[in-house]
Amino acid sequence: MLLKNKCAVVTGCNRGIGKKILEVFSANGASAFACVRKIDKDFENFYSELSKKNNVEIIPVEVDFEFEDSLEKAASSILKTKKNIDILINNAGIIDNALFQMTSIKNLRKIFEVNYFSLTQFTQYILKSITKTKNGSIIYISSTSAIDNNIGRNAYSSTKSAIISQAHTLSRELGRYNIRVNTIAPGLTDTDMMRKNTPENILKDVVSKLSLRRVANTEEIANAALFLSSDLSSYVTGQTLRVDGGM
Repeated sequence: MLLKNKCAVVTGCNRGIGKKILEVFSANGASAFACVRKIDKDFENFYSELSKKNNVEIIPVEVDFEFEDSLEKAASSILKTKKNIDILINNAGIIDNALFQMTSIKNLRKIFEVNYFSLTQFTQYILKSITKTKNGSIIYISSTSAIDNNIGRNAYSSTKSAIISQAHTLSRELGRYNIRVNTIAPGLTDTDMMRKNTPENILKDVVSKLSLRRVANTEEIANAALFLSSDLSSYVTGQTLRVDGGM
């Protein structure tokens, strides 16, 4: 198992990529703090079954990245356990679809608050534990939209580009602690977010131009996170890995 005896903090675990990362990491021996906006009955059943199946500890943590007090409370509850955290997966985020001229400053501030500022603050909190391990990995889940700058994604693309820049800077600053920092930029991935925010005609057009002629499944993104979190990538840092089917 690639992550045996490791402890991860994974944000945005209630669905999509974050949920699959939690599955893949636990199957590879990692215990985890599973951060979700709301712990409902479905999620309780999910993490409970996952924990029993893989014989690992999974601790659910409620956190809403729109509110600073929720952020502080969640980080405090994690750090109070005194567990050594080896891995941080910054996956939580929201999306906004609007042309530049139709993007309100209010919405722009909101998406930056969640996707960049809150993520930054949360990372600063969790780093207090990771720096003690002297063998950590931080992964930011960005998007190919940050690099390709898709029409109608001004706000979203800007935030995802900002976290790529932050990850590269952190990789320089944290190398002395043997902490690696990388970014994954998924292309079209079969999630609720993609289906709700990508019109069918655009989806078909993009897929027809992909080398692999299909969208990714969430496990393919999770496997990239597994690689970057494990010792298989012990000399990989400051990189942005596109997992996009040849976009």
